[in-house]
Amino acid sequence: MKKMEFEIKINAPAKKVWQVLWNDATYRKWTSVFSEGSHAVSDWKEGSKIQFLDTKGSGMYSVIESLKPNEYMAFKHLGEVKDFKEQPDTKETNSWKGAMETYLLKEEDGITTLYLKSDSNEEFEGYFKDTFPKALALIKKLAERPIEITVETPVKAPVEKVWKLFTAPEHITKWNNASEDWHTPAAQNDLKVNGRFVYRMEAKDGSFGFDFGGVYNEVKPNEAIAYTMDDGRKAKISFINSGKETKVIETFEAETENSLDLQQGGWQSILNNFKNYVESNS
Repeated sequence: MKKMEFEIKINAPAKKVWQVLWNDATYRKWTSVFSEGSHAVSDWKEGSKIQFLDTKGSGMYSVIESLKPNEYMAFKHLGEVKDFKEQPDTKETNSWKGAMETYLLKEEDGITTLYLKSDSNEEFEGYFKDTFPKALALIKKLAERPIEITVETPVKAPVEKVWKLFTAPEHITKWNNASEDWHTPAAQNDLKVNGRFVYRMEAKDGSFGFDFGGVYNEVKPNEAIAYTMDDGRKAKISFINSGKETKVIETFEAETENSLDLQQGGWQSILNNFKNYVESNS
């Protein structure tokens, strides 16, 4: 078994590089150099099994031997998958069974060095020497620019009504929560370019709360809103008018404290709550 080592410096914190590596959407992008449609199926817990598959359900299955969030991931490859089913050992799979693939992240002054080590038999050595550097270059590219998340929903109401209920403070306080145990007791909204908005978001039991605020970069009534959040991230909302229905599309730059899936789920829940509020106020 040949041991290969690669490394790359990335101008991004380790948390963001980790997101790029293992979030489903970005994982699919950088692993496309190995196979278009490449993806992983796992609960992403240490000791759990993981399948690395293409669109036809072919690939290999492995185990997550070690996982330290934002620092280290190690896979031990075990066997082959065909048609989404794990296959019995063969002479060929036994030649690479037990091969390790590891990812180590070391951050210094906001720069992360990603070290990748992989075992390979001689048959695939040349292939991996060519593809792993391409994959690392994609990881670097994805991590060094903002990661954008998009959520959307169709609302059964004309765009004028959707716009009003989305932007008026007295309505924002009614729908701006992702779950029943949260609410927005106060909202201020100076809806103009360079105007500021602040939504006070709190747990109903009073255990936690924060101000979500920012400044508008673009305001086109009944069409689009763009703003910069207080932490510097940007977001844009588009209102697509089709008469009796309006599609609302929100695109925002992700943060690094929470997983991309959690962020997407939270924003989608708020948008779904907005849809329900509008449609119940006919």
